[in-house]
Amino acid sequence: MSPNSQNASLPCLLVTGASGFLGWHLCRQAQKKWQVHGTYRQHPVNIPGVQPHAVDLTQRAAVQNWLQQFQPHGVIHTAALSKPNDCEQYPDLSYAVNVEATRTLAEYCGERQIPFVFTSTEQVFDGESAPYGESDPPTPISIYGRHKVEAEQQIQQVHPQAAICRMPLMYGPPSPTTESFVQGFIRILEAEKPLTLFVDEYRTPAYVEDAAEGLLLALEKGSGTLHLGGPERINRYEFGLLLAEIFGLNPVFITPCHRADVPMPAPRPADLTTSNERAVALGYQPRNVRAGLTAMKHFKGN
Repeated sequence: MSPNSQNASLPCLLVTGASGFLGWHLCRQAQKKWQVHGTYRQHPVNIPGVQPHAVDLTQRAAVQNWLQQFQPHGVIHTAALSKPNDCEQYPDLSYAVNVEATRTLAEYCGERQIPFVFTSTEQVFDGESAPYGESDPPTPISIYGRHKVEAEQQIQQVHPQAAICRMPLMYGPPSPTTESFVQGFIRILEAEKPLTLFVDEYRTPAYVEDAAEGLLLALEKGSGTLHLGGPERINRYEFGLLLAEIFGLNPVFITPCHRADVPMPAPRPADLTTSNERAVALGYQPRNVRAGLTAMKHFKGN
């Protein structure tokens, strides 16, 4: 567990899912104030200044023993089975990853009063009564949403001071092993192939670096439930047109469709617009989609 010598005097932050899209960006940004350690399961991660650890979070006893040896000062739990269609098709795996592993981490942190941040999802709602505030009761319609709600409830039982951050649709530069949905859109448009996007599915998307800053803010100042959505309600079709404009791609290949046109294993909520007032009051400042896509275009990773 030898820490990076440059950051050895800083408190130790554990980020689960460091090889993932959000986790990778979070690890990079967290180094300003933390000595960062990141877990991965399948995809080794190499982030300068970050100590990687291969950990299977579903192995409860092994994880408990490892945490007792490691003794982090804070934990942000981003690791998840986060594709709703996968959760629908593999519910046992979803439960093990999204609920049981979360409880293991929350119990450890709760018993020691260690700051703990959990990445939940806007998909705890059914999409029928937007906009949603933090105090609105969850109404999940997919296995993914139901498992995230159960994880939230278990955290509240074992670590009431934890921060539960419901994450929106996120976009931005890819990690070395994981893309956001935007990269697929760009490849299709660059190949001048048709890109069919929903006009009846609304979200409040957030640029991934803003979302990562929101998690760090929650770790420092937050507790209870926070929504980390962006400031703008937009559908997928509108998002695609804006993407094409900013990246200089031809919008003629983008065509509108409806959710009913594309059957999928998991139900898709129509409108998951969320209110982020609590997070904004703490200092959260997510940029709008145009600004986020512009930042993504000029992103220079390391």
